[in-house]
Amino acid sequence: MAITASMVKELREMTGAGMMDCKKALNETNGDMDAAIEFLRKNGQAKAEKKAGRIAAEGLVMTVVKDDKAASIVEVNSETDFVAKNEQFQEYVAAVANQALNSDAADMDAFMAETWAEDATMTVKDALVAKIAVIGENLNIRRFEKIVTDGCVVSYIHGGGRIGILLEAATDVINDEIKTCLKNVAMQVAAMSPKYVSRDEIPQEYMDHEKEIQMSVALKENAESNKPKPDNIIEKMVIGRLNKEMKEICLLDQAYVQDSDLTVAQYVEKVAKANGANVTIKKFIRFETGEGLEKKVDDFAAEVAAQANA
Repeated sequence: MAITASMVKELREMTGAGMMDCKKALNETNGDMDAAIEFLRKNGQAKAEKKAGRIAAEGLVMTVVKDDKAASIVEVNSETDFVAKNEQFQEYVAAVANQALNSDAADMDAFMAETWAEDATMTVKDALVAKIAVIGENLNIRRFEKIVTDGCVVSYIHGGGRIGILLEAATDVINDEIKTCLKNVAMQVAAMSPKYVSRDEIPQEYMDHEKEIQMSVALKENAESNKPKPDNIIEKMVIGRLNKEMKEICLLDQAYVQDSDLTVAQYVEKVAKANGANVTIKKFIRFETGEGLEKKVDDFAAEVAAQANA
């Protein structure tokens, strides 16, 4: 069967694959469009497997919020920051975020096995493999989370997708002032990276461990001091140091970055009172691109030498 330019164009629009790849797929399948798509998928799988060992620690965090009641956040990694800034990659991450918003998956395996919303003939994993083939870098959907609430959920993206935040609050009033307040608190989470919303969330084991460490430090300092302090003073010193640490790791105890005279809790209370509302911060999710991942370090001279000796 003769392969026409219009057939190649149609297949390219359907798959996003390169023109020559589309032409080859059509030739290999005698112009059968469905078979050609399958051929490209299989070819994409082969390409993806070759790239799978390469480090993907750049990328984007993206969020989607629907009607202030439901939201998703995803991190999708690429190998380079160049690809992370690519419009096609950004559109793909947005599609993954929308998939997560409408997903009931409890883990990544279930999520990857779902039908891809933008093409019912593919799974989420198939779509990822196809995108790897088109973009030419190893890509990875690293993580996703979702919030559904009776209150209000807001999102904040910092640094063009380097850090993403979802923040959930219980509130009986939802207006622009309340949402601005919550957005400001989400910005606080991005900037100050707390571990917990409040002290009530801190496990007792964590508190006991931290107290033990602070007590060891205080006793050592006291033993080396020219003027040793009595045990009751040591105990107060340890409590004071623990309280200082809690102000760093608990969101509501932190000094509000836009007004250091207030804690975050006091800022929320102030805005809530001004709007006749009852507002309680319930949860936050903070994703930072590549956190905890090994970063690729390029050695350009070594790369050129390797190519010269190949």
